[in-house]
Amino acid sequence: MSGHDQLAHYLCELTLLWKLLLPLLFLCVLLVAVLVLLVLAVRFWLQSNRSARRARDGRPTVAFFHPYCNAGGGGERVLWCAIRALQNYANINFVVYTGDLGVTGQQILEGARHHFNIVLPRPVQFVFLRHRLLVEPGLFPHFTLLGQSVGSIFLGWEALTEFVPDIYIDSMGYAFTLPLFRYLGGCSVASYVHYPTISTDMLSVVRERNPFNNPDYISNSLFLSAFKVVYYCLFALLYGMAGSCSDLIMVNSSWTLDHILSLWRSPNRTCVVYPPCDVSAFMDITLEEDGDRKCHSIISIGQFRPEKDHRLQIRAFKKVLDRRRVGLGEREALKLVLIGGCRNQEDEDRVLMLRGLCQELGVADRVEFKLNVPFEELKREMGEATIGLHTMWNEHFGIVVECMAAGKVILAHKSGGPKLDIVVPFEEGQTGFLADDEDSYAEAIERILAMPPANRLQIRRNARQSVARFSDQEFEACFLAAVEPFIGMLER
Repeated sequence: MSGHDQLAHYLCELTLLWKLLLPLLFLCVLLVAVLVLLVLAVRFWLQSNRSARRARDGRPTVAFFHPYCNAGGGGERVLWCAIRALQNYANINFVVYTGDLGVTGQQILEGARHHFNIVLPRPVQFVFLRHRLLVEPGLFPHFTLLGQSVGSIFLGWEALTEFVPDIYIDSMGYAFTLPLFRYLGGCSVASYVHYPTISTDMLSVVRERNPFNNPDYISNSLFLSAFKVVYYCLFALLYGMAGSCSDLIMVNSSWTLDHILSLWRSPNRTCVVYPPCDVSAFMDITLEEDGDRKCHSIISIGQFRPEKDHRLQIRAFKKVLDRRRVGLGEREALKLVLIGGCRNQEDEDRVLMLRGLCQELGVADRVEFKLNVPFEELKREMGEATIGLHTMWNEHFGIVVECMAAGKVILAHKSGGPKLDIVVPFEEGQTGFLADDEDSYAEAIERILAMPPANRLQIRRNARQSVARFSDQEFEACFLAAVEPFIGMLER
């Protein structure tokens, strides 16, 4: 075949290929155009609903996305304090998106009063979401982070179609809802981040094949560990893209700030707003020397969840008892009091497992379990305790601050909020102790108990004085300072 014939043959093939590809290309362009038009139509519909609602109400609306607003934890305290601060500041409406279907709005508000002694000055509208199951971790035994994030998009869509606010605030960490409300709903969006969904610490745990947060079959496999690192890296990229859509980013600690800055890359829109902790309720516990006590108690407060690491507490306590018997005799009696809530059957089974561990280690007579106790009993146990024990890795605030407000010698994990923000020197005085494994916890407990009572008392005083920066009043002032530009924009 001559060169001219070959060229003609190639041209015929290209022409045929073009004729085949042209309809496909046209179909792709048509589908993209239809998709764009559909998105624009949905955006127009949603924003029309918002405009009609605002004209009808005569006031703008701020909505908080908090599917578990009736849970009674530290995140819920942030929610109710934030709403109370805004209600006292501006004459606007408030909506809370929640998935708590078994209760009424009035019962939720009564729960806020019961758990936190917070009474809102004005009513709040609740939008009840029917598909909260989509963000439950139990629904996704594998690829949990991705599954919950995709589920939050569908849950956010349900929220957006039920009610379109002027300002949307994600107060539970569902970052993938932010683009939805910003680009489809046309809302100004903000977020309060208690804990990043993924962090560089999590990546390092997988890279090091640490069994802390990995099943044995993953930590023992080089291939599966590498696959999980890639999965985490891709998820971190998506998480950062979603989070960067936020017009205002508030984080609860210096530790969270570092991770959010590295993932969301929005330093000009990010600020630290320490969460409100119930310090005033514990300030009336008397501070006095405890040298004449015949029994020192170590108190641990926290839900019976895996990340609280109660096993570490029991094992460290066992080591302390062994050392005291061998080295110092019995001296004062010592007991460990584990106080916490059980959310479900899984938590109750975990308590049974912990009781079994106490039996196995021979410390069952020295360890007390107190489940779902009322606040007055909690406060009484706090008053009688010498040491406040906390072992969660990369914890934030909450009970650590409250133990310090109660005047306990705090012993917390050497990571996260306790390391960077809480158990830090105050006016050059020591405020507590940090540890990170069984031996260091046991050594710290021994060191605390061996201190002269006057020295312990000084640390307790320093700790109590240092936690004023985590009060409700400080939170509300900082929160209002952060969101004031939003509120000013609504009122113009």
